[in-house]
Amino acid sequence: MKIVSAKDIKGIDARTVEEEGITSFDLMKRTAGAITKEILKYDTGGCFHVFAGPGNNGGDAILTALDLHNTGRKVCLFLFNTTGKLSEDCEKAKAEADATEGFDFVEVTKTFDVPKINADDMIIDGLFGTGLSKPLSGGFANMVAFINSCTAQTFSIDIPSGLMCEDNSFNNLQCVVKADRTFTVQMPKLALFFQEFGCYTGEVQTVDIGLSTEAIDACDTQFQTLEREEVACLLKKRKRHTHKGDYGRALLIAGSYGMSGAAALAAKGCLRSGVGLLKLHVPNACVGILQTVVPEAMACADYHEHIFTSPACAVQDFDTIGIGPGLGQDELTAEGIRQVLTSATQPMVIDADALNAIAQDKQLLKRIPADSILTPHIKEFDRIAGKSKDPYERMMKAIALAEGLNLYIVLKSSFTSVVTPQGQVYINTIGNPGMATGGSGDVLTGVLTALLAQHYTPRDAALLGTYAHSLAGDIAAASKGEIGMTALDMADCLPEAWKSLEQ
Repeated sequence: MKIVSAKDIKGIDARTVEEEGITSFDLMKRTAGAITKEILKYDTGGCFHVFAGPGNNGGDAILTALDLHNTGRKVCLFLFNTTGKLSEDCEKAKAEADATEGFDFVEVTKTFDVPKINADDMIIDGLFGTGLSKPLSGGFANMVAFINSCTAQTFSIDIPSGLMCEDNSFNNLQCVVKADRTFTVQMPKLALFFQEFGCYTGEVQTVDIGLSTEAIDACDTQFQTLEREEVACLLKKRKRHTHKGDYGRALLIAGSYGMSGAAALAAKGCLRSGVGLLKLHVPNACVGILQTVVPEAMACADYHEHIFTSPACAVQDFDTIGIGPGLGQDELTAEGIRQVLTSATQPMVIDADALNAIAQDKQLLKRIPADSILTPHIKEFDRIAGKSKDPYERMMKAIALAEGLNLYIVLKSSFTSVVTPQGQVYINTIGNPGMATGGSGDVLTGVLTALLAQHYTPRDAALLGTYAHSLAGDIAAASKGEIGMTALDMADCLPEAWKSLEQ
């Protein structure tokens, strides 16, 4: 699914109106009907307090309030018209509200008498939508503060009021509605996928209102969501007459004394993702543990007892290399990482302490083989690219880094993004909070390493591996629950994830 910019949304609406021979007000009514249908699923039986602004988002809110009223719900509508200027369609929606008998409607022009809102009531936020271009201030900032102080559930229409669709680096986030649920119209907005804004968006639900598919298809955007159907098509079907050599040789450099688990989890992720042969390079003290935990992997002992210092086998002999989980940050380890990056020419998977070594020596960025996959979480990425003022700026840095160095960046967060060297960004929308546990990223490193070893293109490996890893996490959560699941559960659920995608 495409994620279009705020400036493109108006054009898509206009083309829909033209193609269908309807008015923009007709489309507003359609939007309100679809939003109302979804809101009613969460009806608690209390009063709906609807706060509408002067633009088209306010018009959506007014018509939603009328639809709720027509279903027999108790509704209180407040339209904030402090300048005397409403958008054309908002004016039409106001006229319908004025003409409806028995409808509790207050137009706020100067002063606002704060209503009493109970915990079992519901707030509908329709103050501002995607057209907002500056931070809220004055009375609207106070209105946001009031909404956020209420204990009632808050539902935002399209986007929480005060939040920009993309760049919020200049925004005052103290003046953004904190919604429990956001009903975003037709297509999600980029800001709704940023982990830092989760406290404002709540649960995000996309509401289809039948906008022009031709207009959406024609829209040029670098952002899209990662969809199951597209990912499943990437999966290669195994041929009947094959042997282990056909599925690649992978070298996984991981672990240190006390961090054998990271190596084990990465190895399990790799082995459960179809690799033909896996050699696991670990410190000498970890060999016995790993041979017991993952007997399918061939162990290769480092010269050092407790840490990784140097590859003990020729890195050129492998189809790919995964490096980083649990290595630690000893200077000898950092030197070993430099050796690998200098010697390798094939695409690699670079994670965790290998990324930390790169952050300490930025010159190593230029030594990373082309088409390699980097898997930083937000803080690891900031160490490499510099701290960002907001997540949109971080995303722009990730795009620039991927393009400039011909790399793939899997930027891990609650919605993990896969950034390609062509500047395309694929946002993964599955997964769950149970995956926020130690070792989850190690499993992902193993999955990606296995796919590269099997000669998936780096793009397909990054997309397929990211999705399958999250799918395994969802399967684990369904079985164990989000609180009790572990990274090992994710690794153990990978076979079911792959089987699901095959079907």
